[in-house]
Amino acid sequence: MGLKFSYTLLAPIYDSIVGSPTQEMRSEGLKRIVTATPQHVLINGIGTGLDLPFLPENHRYTATDLTPAMLAKCKVRLSQHNLNMQLHTADVMRLPFEDNSFDIVLMNLILAVVPQPIQALKEASRVLKPGGKIYIMDKFIRPGQFAPTRRLLNFFIRHIATRTDVVFEHLLESCPELILINDKPALMNGWFRYLDLEKVEN
Repeated sequence: MGLKFSYTLLAPIYDSIVGSPTQEMRSEGLKRIVTATPQHVLINGIGTGLDLPFLPENHRYTATDLTPAMLAKCKVRLSQHNLNMQLHTADVMRLPFEDNSFDIVLMNLILAVVPQPIQALKEASRVLKPGGKIYIMDKFIRPGQFAPTRRLLNFFIRHIATRTDVVFEHLLESCPELILINDKPALMNGWFRYLDLEKVEN
């Protein structure tokens, strides 16, 4: 089952499943982009717009999602907020943006969803300006972590909605221009993590 098809089916019930359990985690994670200096922020995988209530109004936003049904719900939610945001239907593994276009890239619950997370991280890095930041909130297992339940669960749900076996450190190895500047637990004893990356200046 393709990701686009899966999330088209999930769109009507996505908020009821994901909204409440992730609200506090989203609110805390998005404090990282609170800055007086306006930034051009790319939000990869905006979904139905659950991040919108927590976004600072002084930035300029470009937001993408693979699924028109999710973006349709996001558009309705966006009309209730005073945000400068453009919505695009796009694949985070093949972004339709120029190199070095954004000051910040947000990736909330994306890298453990897409079939090629390494490619998604590489694309985020490509469109990020040198010195820019990538802020990630997602679930990852640690290198060498046994995690049998999560690995077994992945076998059943990876083609439906998300993956539970992604090792972030393996993704980062593919992007030597990115350095990890912060890593802290977000939820469920550190299964969900906040990860801050910076793109090294040329």
